[in-house]
Amino acid sequence: MSEMVVQEKMFPSADLPEVPISESQADLVARMEEGQFSDVKSIAIAPAKLSHTISAFANTDGGELYIGISEQILGGNVKQREWDGFQDIEAANGHMQAFERYFPLGNDFQYEFMRCANRKGVVLHVTVSRTQGIIAATDGKAYIRRGAQNLPQTKSDELRRLEYTKGVISFEGHTTKAPKELIVESPITRDYLNYVVPSAQPAAWLKKQALIMNDMPTVAGLLLFAEEPQAQLPKRCGIKVYRYETHETEGYRDVLTFIPITVEGCLYEQIKEAVTVTVTEVEKIKRMGPGGLQPITYPQETLHEIITNAVIHRDYSIADDVHVRIFDNRIEVQSPGRLPAHITPDNILNERFARNGAIVRLLNKFPNPPNRDVGEGLNTAFEKMHQLGLKEPSIEERDADVLVTIRHEPLASPEQTIMKFLETHSTIRNKEAREITHIRDSDKMKRILSTMADKGEIEGVPGAQFGGMKYQKKNKS
Repeated sequence: MSEMVVQEKMFPSADLPEVPISESQADLVARMEEGQFSDVKSIAIAPAKLSHTISAFANTDGGELYIGISEQILGGNVKQREWDGFQDIEAANGHMQAFERYFPLGNDFQYEFMRCANRKGVVLHVTVSRTQGIIAATDGKAYIRRGAQNLPQTKSDELRRLEYTKGVISFEGHTTKAPKELIVESPITRDYLNYVVPSAQPAAWLKKQALIMNDMPTVAGLLLFAEEPQAQLPKRCGIKVYRYETHETEGYRDVLTFIPITVEGCLYEQIKEAVTVTVTEVEKIKRMGPGGLQPITYPQETLHEIITNAVIHRDYSIADDVHVRIFDNRIEVQSPGRLPAHITPDNILNERFARNGAIVRLLNKFPNPPNRDVGEGLNTAFEKMHQLGLKEPSIEERDADVLVTIRHEPLASPEQTIMKFLETHSTIRNKEAREITHIRDSDKMKRILSTMADKGEIEGVPGAQFGGMKYQKKNKS
């Protein structure tokens, strides 16, 4: 395994820039939600502990750490934060000396101080990029970021997996021959910077985020901030929506109801428009119900999350678009590229890997971002299908793409699911029954089990007390 990166170089905090920010921007920092890409900490926390967060950001998808925000817990477990920075820049020398040894100033780690005129002291703002090498904290351990947690990677298999993950080269960081003005002067960039703390000029901020390198925009920069990235990256970043009036396995020309709709624009607008177009076309589909022809319903959250996932995690090195195919009984979303690193269809709901770390991180900072719940999108998609009583989506990894199929097929009834469970298990409890039927209400499940017992399908197990009532198949012989 390659060595973890530790470099040593010292410089005083006074060499770092001090950036004035407004009261409203200071409030944004104090209210910032701790998560996958951001964290706020008090100056009282030791640099060694803070190094866990910096290591985790570097080894995952990057992030931002603000040091100088104190927090106290009020009644009812309510958190109250306030701006409580270093007395002056020199007071942060201890922190900076510790950080500079392990996280040297450069493209991967950037530091600045923020001052608000009417707030106490200065806050140290640390911007961390996803690094190519494995970055260790001051305790010698490498960490990864999962939500708001920093998880140490100490086992040999964890370190091997991290090393493999870090070896993946993403096309999003490649430079293009497009003029940088396409993103520097873009209204998308201008509007986006209204939400960036501290505020910055477009060119300087884009370079800081490695979206402009060697005076050329990267693929990620164009995808996020160019008004029409498809003009510079043809057949690599569009979404095509099809409608086939058939239940057949494959769509074909005779059942194609319209010329495929091509959705273009920056990724933020693409995702919104693609979901809108898909929902509009789905609502036109009718099927016979108890009251006659009724519109088919899919959870909009499911469509949103799966389309978002296809756009942000696809392999942009492949010259193909994302394809959304609407059939009478299902929707298929095809995303170019196989699942990245260690992700498989079996673990995709529990594991997380961002092939396009910059896209995922920066898209998450748009107002009302499409990837709001980072790492939870597909879980939400599955849960919403369960709530409508529909089968969960299927995920198939193929030679050069991933196909997600959202079928309009009802789940088996709770009773059927319970009886099938008892074919391979001797007993079942209320909790187990809720887990396999996706019914959250314990009382509702209690009524279902009681009714099944009254009908002679199951019976209570005598003497079962610990853990609640236990049921088994009733012997009808």
